[in-house]
Amino acid sequence: MHLIDFILHVDKYLEAFVTTYGMWVYALLFLIVFVETGVVVMPFLPGDSLLFIVGAMCGAGLMSFPLATALLFAAAFLGDQCNYQIGHHLGPKVFKWENSRWFNRKAFDKAHAFYERYGGITIILARFMPFIRTFAPFVAGVANMNRTKFVIYNLVGAAIWVFGICAAGYFFGNLPWVKANLEKIIWGLILVPGLLAIFGAWRAGKNEKAAGPV
Repeated sequence: MHLIDFILHVDKYLEAFVTTYGMWVYALLFLIVFVETGVVVMPFLPGDSLLFIVGAMCGAGLMSFPLATALLFAAAFLGDQCNYQIGHHLGPKVFKWENSRWFNRKAFDKAHAFYERYGGITIILARFMPFIRTFAPFVAGVANMNRTKFVIYNLVGAAIWVFGICAAGYFFGNLPWVKANLEKIIWGLILVPGLLAIFGAWRAGKNEKAAGPV
C-alpha cells in the first residue's frame, strides 16, 4: 500500500524530498531509475509517472531540467546495460526458474514473447511499458542479442523515453487541468502501456501456437 501511495502521489513525495534534502533528489532519482531498469527483481518501481513529475517540477523551477534529464538518461542506459549483462551470464538457466518472491515468471514470459515478436525494437518499445521495461534487456541478454546492436537500441530508447516524457511534464505538467487530474494521468501511464504489452505478448503467443512446432 505504501508503494502504491508513492506511485500515485510521487509528485508530493518528490516535492517534500526536494524541500528537505535539496540536491540529493538527483541521487534518489538516479537510483530509482537505475534499479527499476537494471535489477530484474525490481519491476514495480515507478517509471513513466516519475519522469513526467520530474519534468513538471523542472517546469515549476524546483529542479534543473538539463541536470535531471542527463542523470536520468545515464541511469536508464546503465540500468539496461546491467540487466543485459545479468541475462547474458545467466542464459538458459532462466527458463528453469519458477515464479517466486524475487522473480516474476509471468512478466518474464510476456517480455520474452514480446521480444520474439518484435526483435531488437523491443528494447525501444519496452521503455514505455511497465514490467516489460525491466525484463526486455534481461531477455535480450538471455537471447544473446548482439552487444553493439543492443547498445544502439538502448541509447535510442533511453533518450526517447527520458527526454520525451520529461519534456511532456515540463511543458504540460503544470497546467491547471493536468494538476487537477494528475492521479488519473498516472493511472493512465501505468495501465495503458501495460495493456498494450499484454496484448502484444498474447498476439506473439497466439502466432507461435499457430505456427506449430518447427
